[in-house]
Amino acid sequence: MLPLVGGKAANIGELIAAGLPVPDGFCLTTEAYREAARKVQDGVLAELGTLQAALQPGSPSRTTELAVAAGRARDAIRAIPVPPRIIAAVEQAYAALGKATPVAVRSSATAEDLPFASFAGQQDTYLNVIGIDAVLEAVSNCWASLWTDRAVAYRAALGIAPHEVALAVVIQRMVDAASAGVMFTANPLTGKRREAVIDAAPGLGEAVVSGAVNPDHFVVDTEKSQVLERKLGDKRVMVRPLPDGGTEMQDLPGGAEASSLSDAQAVELAALGVQAERHFGSPQDTEWAIDTGGSLWLTQSRPITTLYPIPESRYPGKGNRVYLCFSLAQGLTRPLTPMGLASLRLIASSVAKAAGFAVPEPRHGPPLFAEAAQRMYFDLTTPVRSNVGRRILPRVFDVMEARSAMVLRRVFDDPRFSVTRRTPLGLVRHVLPAAVRARAPESMLRGLFRPKAALRRLDSFARQFADDLELGPGAGPVERLDHAERLLGSRLFAVVPAILPLPALGFAMLWLAGRLLGGTNRWEDLQKVLRGLPQNVTTEMDLELWRLASALKDDRESRTVLEARQPSELAAEFDAGRLPPVLHAGLVRFLERYGHRAVAEIDVGMPRWSDDPTYILGVLANYLRLADPAMAPDVQFSRAEAEAEAEVERLVAEARRRGRGRALLVAAALRRTRFFAGLRELPKYQLVLGLAEVRAQLAHVGAALAEEGQLESPDDVFFLDFEEVRQALAGRSANGASEPRKLRELVVERRAAYASELGRRHIPRVLLSDGTEPEVLHAASAGVVDGALSGSPASAGSVTAPARVILDPVGAHLEPGEILVAPSTDPGWTPLFLTAGGLVMEMGGPNSHGAVVAREYGIPAVVGVPEATVRLATGQIITVDGGAGTVVPA
Repeated sequence: MLPLVGGKAANIGELIAAGLPVPDGFCLTTEAYREAARKVQDGVLAELGTLQAALQPGSPSRTTELAVAAGRARDAIRAIPVPPRIIAAVEQAYAALGKATPVAVRSSATAEDLPFASFAGQQDTYLNVIGIDAVLEAVSNCWASLWTDRAVAYRAALGIAPHEVALAVVIQRMVDAASAGVMFTANPLTGKRREAVIDAAPGLGEAVVSGAVNPDHFVVDTEKSQVLERKLGDKRVMVRPLPDGGTEMQDLPGGAEASSLSDAQAVELAALGVQAERHFGSPQDTEWAIDTGGSLWLTQSRPITTLYPIPESRYPGKGNRVYLCFSLAQGLTRPLTPMGLASLRLIASSVAKAAGFAVPEPRHGPPLFAEAAQRMYFDLTTPVRSNVGRRILPRVFDVMEARSAMVLRRVFDDPRFSVTRRTPLGLVRHVLPAAVRARAPESMLRGLFRPKAALRRLDSFARQFADDLELGPGAGPVERLDHAERLLGSRLFAVVPAILPLPALGFAMLWLAGRLLGGTNRWEDLQKVLRGLPQNVTTEMDLELWRLASALKDDRESRTVLEARQPSELAAEFDAGRLPPVLHAGLVRFLERYGHRAVAEIDVGMPRWSDDPTYILGVLANYLRLADPAMAPDVQFSRAEAEAEAEVERLVAEARRRGRGRALLVAAALRRTRFFAGLRELPKYQLVLGLAEVRAQLAHVGAALAEEGQLESPDDVFFLDFEEVRQALAGRSANGASEPRKLRELVVERRAAYASELGRRHIPRVLLSDGTEPEVLHAASAGVVDGALSGSPASAGSVTAPARVILDPVGAHLEPGEILVAPSTDPGWTPLFLTAGGLVMEMGGPNSHGAVVAREYGIPAVVGVPEATVRLATGQIITVDGGAGTVVPA
């Protein structure tokens, strides 16, 4: 129905089908619009489409040029007379409503009231239209409103071309409204699904919808049929119909003293909203009216497109649940590809099985694994409701993703999640046997007493692990798929218990040193010890790239192409073997060692740097712009290393004042910290090495399926899961022509969903099973204080410089000394840090990847700053105080 009647009319029809009260009326379909607009389809509308396709998003002239073209389209539509047969049809339908009946004439576009975008208010509505001539004029104006400036700009932002849209018109009997307004069947601010939010005002709802009044505000518990919140607005004006048609705004003296709704009416409205939500299967944004006789009417309904979906699991737990976004904890804000999620489900299953948990089907993930909006969530209800979980979880996230720790602590105060497990026996039963099997205690003791031997043993493990990843030559697609699943399901997780005990020992020793030193607020002193750490593979990678850039500075040909050409062009030249020899050879050497890495590298669906070196070439170009030798990354790293060693000596000297034995213990602890803490990055490095091999094997499988015609391109394999790929391989020769077509259609559908999710900016750190976002419910006390943005201190120091907001590092331009402002970072971002003057991140904690690398280079950093990429703008002068955890705009 959508192509015929548009989103608004289709939804009104659904309300009628559900038996809900809707004013009488009729719909003039999109066929009428297409017939009327046929004369200009190849003229101004085609010109608008060409212009929209040619203008780049974000270009300064885009808005102005689109607005000019949209104005020409509106004028052309208005100039077209309504065709005679359409006039006759409207006359007949209008007469059936009654002579001179007041009606509302509403636009209903095909790109409107959709699940992924509401387009609310983009087209025009005309109220209290009386008489056939006025109705026909309103129809013509509605058609023209398909091309308002705001509607054209909105569709262009979503990539909807002009030829893809059409407009129907809904004509409905006007409700003689005593009061009217809008109702959300779920709370749009907190996300809570069992709360209806109603805004109401006297007269027509236009006053509320347009924002002309401060309306009365009600929040209704739809489970208990109870008003939870009632706040009266001032309601200084109201919109009323005029006797001869049209509306006027009237003053409303004393509006703040009387309520537009009784509690009973609010509860009754909320019950209607629940019926609509159940019929549509999702929370709804509705418009309503109560007539002078007290009858309730629904006049519109559309999906609430801004709600974050509730995480779903194959094994949903009973009662209220707490979900934490593991994607964000890994510095990943973008969605995961279907194969990326499928891979992580297998890894999570191997972790759960190693800890002794039952996993019915590894491909589905363990019971605690959940997904929402193509992101990975974990059900933390059990640890949240245990004493030991409450002690451990916040401390872990204090260093991983500080705001998540803050939100979790607030969840602890919710009586629905009171403690039910008071002893640590459950944790011990699962963790201790797994630790013993992995020989973690042995590793820690070896690191404590024979650190060099522990490091040699670790190097031996890493070499053996890399050798075990490879598959012999001549393997077929099924063998490659088996190998990929085997790596994910049993081999990759072995990296974590083999490596993690040593960096854990390093940080334990840092804690011990702090206890021995005594005093308060020692973190700022201790974090200096973590600068310039050895054994950090991420830092080594960044410095290797810097050394390559330094060599390229002395090669005129290489420097010229990096300064003059776009990174994407240079990547194509690299593939063709046409880069200058010094640049080509250096890039090959770098990619041989680090080509398995990528931005968003935990997703096997993301290209590795060896697949596409565009990002690396862009970073090299950025490095060449660094003119101050003192800012060179290797110089900064050496300086940070020297400062850390000096801080160790200072702390040991401080301890010596309290006794020689204490000084020896502090010195030994800090030396172990320096020796092992840098290994923190190694588990993920090795995991990503394994994921790169999985990706390579799947790419071969995708190529085989594409060659057989099952897929359009090899990369389509990353928009399937393992079971679907296995079924496709099993039916490569036997299936009929329809099966490959279904597979390709599935890929197209998933690519579209993935592209839509890429635009989502708000990702809840913690989400409850009723949709509530605790972070929103309990507004953080951090936020803006005296103009400052607050977050978690991550790397001490202060810097004042222009901000550079970067949402995607691929192709990003960062001038030396600028402060990088990003939603989050994983190791793939860190090459940008080498020339940054400071770092601000929306996500992360003091021990997240970005914070670790920032400390090692001595870059002031603040993490966990809410909406930093929205509140700050590129070029804005800001001061970052990494010790205080503040960001102050100039």
